[in-house]
Amino acid sequence: MRTIDQTPVPSPRTATDALQARGRAARAGLPTIPLPRASAQATARTARPARAATAVPASASTGVAELLRGPVRPARVLMSVPAAVYLHVPNERGGDVVGVLTSDAARLPLGCVLFRPSNGRPLVALPAGAPAEVGGGRIVVGDLAVSAAAWWNPRPKLPSLRPALLPEGVRQLRNTLYGEGMPHSAFTLPGLPTGPGGPLAALRGAVRRADLDAALRTATRLVGLGPGLTPAGDDVMAGTIAGLVLLGHPSAERFAAGVYSLAAGRTTELSRALLRHAACGRVSAEYAAVLHGLVGERPLGPAVAGLLATGATSGRAMALGLCTAIDLVDRTTRPR
Repeated sequence: MRTIDQTPVPSPRTATDALQARGRAARAGLPTIPLPRASAQATARTARPARAATAVPASASTGVAELLRGPVRPARVLMSVPAAVYLHVPNERGGDVVGVLTSDAARLPLGCVLFRPSNGRPLVALPAGAPAEVGGGRIVVGDLAVSAAAWWNPRPKLPSLRPALLPEGVRQLRNTLYGEGMPHSAFTLPGLPTGPGGPLAALRGAVRRADLDAALRTATRLVGLGPGLTPAGDDVMAGTIAGLVLLGHPSAERFAAGVYSLAAGRTTELSRALLRHAACGRVSAEYAAVLHGLVGERPLGPAVAGLLATGATSGRAMALGLCTAIDLVDRTTRPR
């Protein structure tokens, strides 16, 4: 059995020493993203990342295929946590975002999913702004290179352009989200104002009146609202946009364009990127599973539970957006 030398490595004093230390880890077969020590922070933010010789395989979303297959572009770290590293890639449109995700992270439509869970520590934090590269078939960040060994499509394939949803499935989703017998107006999300004057109440009112324009106006109050890298207000809007697109609402494109235009300068780069993917019908695997359950293609209960367990508030907010889209499709396209 091969053993790895456990002798402590002295703390690197220079950027060169740091690179040599990381090289020892790579030769030992440990593809990690090292956290630069304080003495190497400035170099980590400005140095061009080394092109690792062997890439770690991942299952990549087709939503980022253009980025991965295109020319090599410089990128920077937006945020890294044990289960994900998100990178911003500048371009002529202002920029795109791609994520390197562990197998137990939410499968976002902009992600490359590793075949290892976060408890195996395939990712170790880098500071925001640290350099990376995307393109030429792979992502390089720190000592880690990731290549697409497989692809998955984040746009769910439903039975038709305007699929019929199972009424009992819609009731099950609503009861799980709101609570059986509870009025929709009682639903709250952490970080969002509550009460009859709050944005969620305004959104519900627009839905009751079958007023798509009023629903769009609530986006001015929801986009960027709430804590986190993807604020809860954005997640509600992303869930609504994706639902309208995938359920075939005739005004889905106009609604999506209106919300996306509001997001510029109001919210995070990751959240804005997810709104753009939602406008194309590209969603997380957890959201897609609920849609497949609603058309009777898989058990709905486990799918709803999986979506609601996503993030601190993201899953519940996305589910609220999906319910909003279902109601808008039903009420604004129903023959009168």
